Amino acid sequence: MEDLRIKYVDLEQSENLESHRTNGFRNTKSLVVRRGAPFKVSVQLEGRPFSPKIHTLRVKVMLGNLYAVMPVTFSKSSSKSSWNAYIDPEEWSPLKPSIYICSPASASVGSYRFQLCVLTQDGQKSSAYGNFILLCNPWCSEDTVYIPFEDQREEYIQRDSGLLFMGSGTNIVARPWSFDQYEPGVLEACLNLLQVSPQHKKNRKMDYLNRNNPVYLSRVVSAMINSEDDRGVLKGNWTGDFKQGVSPSMWTGSGDILRKWNQSGNSPVKYGQCWVFAAVMCTVMRVLGIPCRVITNFNSAHDTNGNLVIEEYYSATGQKLNRTKDSIWNFHVWVECWMTRRDLESGMDGWQVLDPTPQQRSGGVYCCGPAPVKAIKNKRVDLFYDVPFVYASVNADIHTIILGQGQVLGFSKDTERVGSLICTKAVGFPRLQKITGDYKYIKSPTSTLSSRSSSSSGDSTLRRAGSSQGVLVFLTLDKSPIVGEPVSFSVKIMNKQNVAKMLKVHLNAQAKEYNHSPSDTFWENHGVLQLAPMEVKVVRQKIPLAQYEDVVGDNLINLAVVVEDMASQERVLSSEEFNIASPQLIIQVADEKSIMQHSEQTALVTFINPYSYPVSGVLTVAGAGLLQGKVQFRMPPLPPGGRVDQPIAFMPNMVGKKMLQASLWLTNMNVTIRGFKMVSVNSV
Repeated sequence: MEDLRIKYVDLEQSENLESHRTNGFRNTKSLVVRRGAPFKVSVQLEGRPFSPKIHTLRVKVMLGNLYAVMPVTFSKSSSKSSWNAYIDPEEWSPLKPSIYICSPASASVGSYRFQLCVLTQDGQKSSAYGNFILLCNPWCSEDTVYIPFEDQREEYIQRDSGLLFMGSGTNIVARPWSFDQYEPGVLEACLNLLQVSPQHKKNRKMDYLNRNNPVYLSRVVSAMINSEDDRGVLKGNWTGDFKQGVSPSMWTGSGDILRKWNQSGNSPVKYGQCWVFAAVMCTVMRVLGIPCRVITNFNSAHDTNGNLVIEEYYSATGQKLNRTKDSIWNFHVWVECWMTRRDLESGMDGWQVLDPTPQQRSGGVYCCGPAPVKAIKNKRVDLFYDVPFVYASVNADIHTIILGQGQVLGFSKDTERVGSLICTKAVGFPRLQKITGDYKYIKSPTSTLSSRSSSSSGDSTLRRAGSSQGVLVFLTLDKSPIVGEPVSFSVKIMNKQNVAKMLKVHLNAQAKEYNHSPSDTFWENHGVLQLAPMEVKVVRQKIPLAQYEDVVGDNLINLAVVVEDMASQERVLSSEEFNIASPQLIIQVADEKSIMQHSEQTALVTFINPYSYPVSGVLTVAGAGLLQGKVQFRMPPLPPGGRVDQPIAFMPNMVGKKMLQASLWLTNMNVTIRGFKMVSVNSV
């Protein structure tokens, strides 16, 4: 009889993907599994039957030049600290044994090769080879990325779509985003990102060894998402000139960006801004098996000199001036990753801030984190990594200074505005979840007296919005501004003294990008107001549609009022920064409760023109797991109030909650209108 040899190896793709919760990677060439859990390999033998007395099975796994060799035993190992392989005696078949290979819960992430050998007593050897990709395992309690709740694992690992929150704290915009982790080429790009990192190029062996640690992995990815120091994924651009690439506002998902980067030989993709950097990083971390969510910090401080103070300057007539390198971004977007911090003292496990937007160097490289959220809350600026920078982002004070002819005419301090709202997408639902209390100790409700208010006669804050004498002023939006309607607001002016006052009232509106100082004034109003002793008056104003619709677009408005006491020269300022909410595209799906996998469905995308003139544009519809690629339609000129309905045919290829999203780029305005619809796809 012929010697025993291996005929072929079956990686049992379907069974392994199911048990490792990697079903989404079904179309990947290699088997995708998670560490700390066994995967099954069936071996077809031929020749004489396998006998444990005269034959030996051996498995060798290889990651680069690292390897582990293990005998195949007939007893299941309970150890999750080392590689092991075994045959389940209950499934024993002499010519088709099933071998289970189990990685330690601390194994390195990457693309592995394996060799399976059968050896005879006389030294004859037969081998077969295979490949598998190993990811972190948040379902395994011994893994440092273990997260104990199934709904969170589903949201922060498996969900391939989400919402990014932008705009302003008073008028939040939920932007749909497709994380695309199961789309063709995305897994390969994420793994290649590790291969082209400077750490890997410098010392491959150390890089492979360190890839067992999510702290290390997340720090490498944070640096590789931007392209400042390496062959990273995205090139940042905040100039407003995007002719050499794609405007950050035009991206709708991570897949296009990661594929373009990988297919170009790792040339940076143009262009990204904070929400794009963060969303792409979220995709990479979820692919690697590390729980990740996108975070928005409204009124985020960028404190260049580290003194926890941001200075803002205004003219005597309410125009915001560009006089400092420090800045307040109306919103800033980063990510949090969930992991155990064995490199720190106890109590620092859980969510960690990572920020891939290139703002300042950390360890000589443009990256940020992981910074434990608990350390930020408790001002543990001595802990790794970058806690002081993130702490300032959510806690800096704002000093507002009114200037006139080189003189300081007014000064105030605001301790509340920075980090006033920190949020993420809720688990399982398309809505906002506030997490401000994770980052800072929330002060009592009495501290939120009004919108930002200041007086020049003292260190007034929102908690103490006034002074012992003089005037107080409060600027309040009557409602959240919507495109197509005037911006309505009120200015409440209070005389705090027992003498009549003659006041000059200066109102000023400027357009601004979320991270820039405002541009020139596009609307202003000046007048004189008389107040009797202790009198309170409310001035109501409107900025007409015609005055802002050509100026603002996707940008925000800085609106300020300066009230001047003509007798005392005292000046009081109140300001508000806000966005104009764009209309939403409406998406309806026929028979949405009976959507089946591999069955054609129809959606209807509707747009009604809210502008005062005709608009035209390009409609793009996408949906990971619903559509192959994207479909585009050109929209002819639509008159004011006009309506267009565009039917969309789609065929789901994945089961579960999926996002169908549409974006309409109005070419004559450079504005993008968006909408999304969550659909539940059932298996056949």
